Amino acid sequence: MRGRISTRVRTLLAGGAFSVLLSGCSGPVPAPVIERARTPAPAPATAPAPATAKAGVPAAEPAATRQAERSYVVRKGDTLHAIALDQGVDYRDLVAWNRIENPDVIHVGQRLRLEPPAAVSVAAPAAAGGATSADGATIYREPKGGRQPYSEQAWARLGQGEAGTPAAVAPAPALKTPAPAAVEAAPAAAAASGIDWIWPANGKLLNGFKEPSSKGIDIAGKPGDPVLAAAAGKVIYAGSNVRGYGNLVVVKHNDQFLSAYAHNRKILVKESQLVERGQKIAELGDSDADQAKLHFEIRLQSKPVDPLKYLPGRKP
Repeated sequence: MRGRISTRVRTLLAGGAFSVLLSGCSGPVPAPVIERARTPAPAPATAPAPATAKAGVPAAEPAATRQAERSYVVRKGDTLHAIALDQGVDYRDLVAWNRIENPDVIHVGQRLRLEPPAAVSVAAPAAAGGATSADGATIYREPKGGRQPYSEQAWARLGQGEAGTPAAVAPAPALKTPAPAAVEAAPAAAAASGIDWIWPANGKLLNGFKEPSSKGIDIAGKPGDPVLAAAAGKVIYAGSNVRGYGNLVVVKHNDQFLSAYAHNRKILVKESQLVERGQKIAELGDSDADQAKLHFEIRLQSKPVDPLKYLPGRKP
C-alpha cells in the first residue's frame, strides 16, 4: 500500500511540477506587446496623403484665372458681328476662341470669351473650332440680311480685330462751319495717335460727330465715288451684317485705332487684306442710307471719337 501511495504521490507531484513548468513558460509570452508595437508602423504610410492634397492646390489657380477673363453673355437680338464690333474684337477671333461652328447662329444666354484662352497659342484666333452652346438656351438667328441695329455696342464688336490692315480714303473737302475747329485740333490728336490720317472721301461734310446720335461724320458724294483707306491697316470686316451701316468696311490700324466706312455701293477689299493709306477700298453709295454718302468713324479702343480731330484740315 505504501508503495502504491508513494507512487501516486510521485506521479501527482511530477504532474504538478510539469503543469507549473508549463504555466511558467506561458506566462511571459510577449505576443500582445509585439502586436501593439507593430500597430503604429502603418501610421507613417498615411504621411504621403498630405502631399497629394497639396498637389491639388494649384488646380484652383487656373479657375481663378478663368474667372478673370473678359466675357459677354449673348442677349436677344445680338449677332456675332455686332458683338465683335461692340467689344472691339475680330468676329473671326470670337469664332475661334469660342469654337463656334456657324457664326450666324448663337444662343441667348451663351457666354462668349472676348480674349484668347491662356493655354491657346497666338495663332488660335485664325481658325474656328467646333460649335458650343448652352443647354436649353434659345437659338437666335440674325435678322433678315444679317444686320444688327445701329449702336455703339455694334460698333465696338466689329472694332476689335487683328491689327495691321491699312485702309485709306481719298481726301474730302469739309465746307461746314465745324471744319475750322477740326483743323486746329487735328494736329495734336493726329500726332498723339501716331497715325498719318487722310480724308476718306472728297465730298462735302454733311454731318459732324455728335454722340449719341452720330458716332462719326457723313461725307457727301456721288454713287461710285472712291472711298479710300484713311490710314494703313488690315481689313477686319467687310460685309453688311450690321444694321444701319449698309455695306461696311472696318480697318484696324493698330491695337488702339480702327476706322469704319459705311453705306458703300460696292466693297473692293476682303477681310484680312492689308491696305495702304489712300488705297481705294470701296465705292461710295447709299446702302442703308437716305442718300449717297460715306459715314466715316474712327474708334479709339472701340469707343467712337470725333474724326475731325484726327483728319488733316482742309480749305473750304
